[in-house]
Amino acid sequence: MRLFMIAFQFLTIIPLPFAVRCEKEDLGRSTLFFPVAGLTIGGVLVGANWLISPWLARPLCDALLITQLTLITGALHLDGLADVCDGLAARGSRERFLAVMKDSQVGAIGAVGLVLGLLLKWQALVAVPVELKWQALLLFPALARFGQVLTLTGARHARQDGLGAAFVEGSGKTTLLLAFTTVAAVGYFLLYFKGIAALAAVCLLTSAGRMFFQRKLGGLTGDTIGCLSELNEILVLVVISAVECQTS
Repeated sequence: MRLFMIAFQFLTIIPLPFAVRCEKEDLGRSTLFFPVAGLTIGGVLVGANWLISPWLARPLCDALLITQLTLITGALHLDGLADVCDGLAARGSRERFLAVMKDSQVGAIGAVGLVLGLLLKWQALVAVPVELKWQALLLFPALARFGQVLTLTGARHARQDGLGAAFVEGSGKTTLLLAFTTVAAVGYFLLYFKGIAALAAVCLLTSAGRMFFQRKLGGLTGDTIGCLSELNEILVLVVISAVECQTS
């Protein structure tokens, strides 16, 4: 339970009514519960959707759900998306890429990346059939957080400092296997083969992104992990919608 609370505290800004002890090595171990924390986030979205969907048009309701997701996560991974977009736009050396990502200022390309990312996520959610909506709301945050576990496991870190390095050092293959088993079971239970297809897509995108960043930067940073997480959220919603269109 303590490791779940650490994971939940890291992935959201929802305050806990009690203090949670956290050592440096606990950060990597807590990744086992990243998918469960993602399911909890999804549960909050399902509850909000239940409350507001009877009163609002679908596009506005879904825009508010994406806003809520951004607020409860503190825009943590959106910051990574913007920083990576700025780093890619810098077109420089590894050192230049890392320096741009570390800069607290968001550049023009980062702002464009943020807008496009939020727009795509909103429209991907709108495209999910209404009869699958609550399942998709539960699943897409969980699969994206599993993508973070996959990104971290066995990876090199580009910087010796920072949270990314602490998470990389503490993760392992057993944690990855348990996290995979969790999301595979949940995905199949909620959406059958559509859930498994979404999980497969996350694995492919995450593996490709991780390979790219390790070649480009010599390792991973917290920003690259956050960027891939944002892309995975969009991807899961797109896959659920696309597979449903093909099977209906």
